[in-house]
Amino acid sequence: MHQDRIELDRADLAAVLEAAGIDSRRLRACEPLAEGTFNTAYRLRLAQGPDLVLKVAPGPSSPVMGYERGMMRTEELFYRTAGDRVPVPEVVHSDYGRRVVRGDVLLMTHRPGRSWSAWRDELSPGEHDRLRSELGALVARLHGITGPGFGYPQAGLADRWRTAFLAMVDAVLADARRFDAPLPVPADRIAGAVRRRSDLLDDVRTPVLVHFDLWPGNILLDDTGGGPAVSAIVDGERAFWGDPLAETVSLSLFGDIAEDPAFARGYRAAGGTLDLDDRARGRLALYRCYLYLVMAVEAVPRGTVGPRHEPQARLVRRALLAALDGLG
Repeated sequence: MHQDRIELDRADLAAVLEAAGIDSRRLRACEPLAEGTFNTAYRLRLAQGPDLVLKVAPGPSSPVMGYERGMMRTEELFYRTAGDRVPVPEVVHSDYGRRVVRGDVLLMTHRPGRSWSAWRDELSPGEHDRLRSELGALVARLHGITGPGFGYPQAGLADRWRTAFLAMVDAVLADARRFDAPLPVPADRIAGAVRRRSDLLDDVRTPVLVHFDLWPGNILLDDTGGGPAVSAIVDGERAFWGDPLAETVSLSLFGDIAEDPAFARGYRAAGGTLDLDDRARGRLALYRCYLYLVMAVEAVPRGTVGPRHEPQARLVRRALLAALDGLG
């Protein structure tokens, strides 16, 4: 499918800076940031002050999933809400009226460091465990933030987690039908399996802020203070108010958080609760179904289909089937 990715020239960048109240003559260099398949992003180097990151949402003709509509607003909400608890970029400016360029824009401070993915081969086992514990403590602090209701902020909130989550699943299944996305089992079977175990969701009474995309690419590490440390959590656009247990699905992508004792130690030491009894395991299976369903469907509008992407698609299909099996 055609992706209407918006590329900005120097005049566009200058206009965004001026709209943010920043003298565009301070712009010294601009570097496109390659990570990410949805927004267009740039690192802006200024003559004075910190570097900035500018994100531009796809144009209006881009095919997007239902939950992706308006999610840049959610990213801004995440940073403004979480900024007192965890290291995140500071929002400098946003524009959702498309007054300067033809896409939503979010301008924020650049955080130091490289993604955990880039560090992976450089970390000793001891450093890895220490960092996972550090991350666990940060996530526990994030989960101390409670909200006014359940669900995606941009989609409207519900009073019950079961109501919100089933609506989230239904929306992705509607996307699967709309994009004719290949699924390992029919969409109706997935919907039925989720609904049969949806009573488990009533165990969740308090909506907390969940990032839901904490794979290594969205965690920055920096070693300017000596050894590597977590310097930022980024890309909060997929955040929702919900069950803190849902966070562990992306934290242990294609794996199991029970096999990450270092994270659990840090999380519990900072006040987080991580009990993996049978009912919690059932909720985990529901959240895995949802995440792998999103990953299976989004490949179509992103254009990441075909022989070159088949290994990843096969991995996602297997993970989705395993999650469905986990529902019994």
